[in-house]
Amino acid sequence: MPFRIDFAKSASEQLLGFQAGNPKKHKKVLKCLGLLESAPRHPGLNSHRYRDYDETYGEKIWESYVENRTPGAYRVFCHYGPDNGQITVVAITEHP
Repeated sequence: MPFRIDFAKSASEQLLGFQAGNPKKHKKVLKCLGLLESAPRHPGLNSHRYRDYDETYGEKIWESYVENRTPGAYRVFCHYGPDNGQITVVAITEHP
């Protein structure tokens, strides 16, 4: 079942920043978002709970890999909902 991807304001701004300033990173983020949309449990995403952000966002936050084994590797942080079939991206940032 495909999901609909929505963005928190900060995540949307981060994505636009990549589009303007780092086209290679932007392409990698788009690939990650495409996999999240079609198959959030895809093994290449290495998606797993990231409990450190649960309280910050008031949801169960998941971390998915944009890059791996790269200094300053980027991650997409998201949660399911608020509606069925929806994933909300809350941050696109370097691994904390």
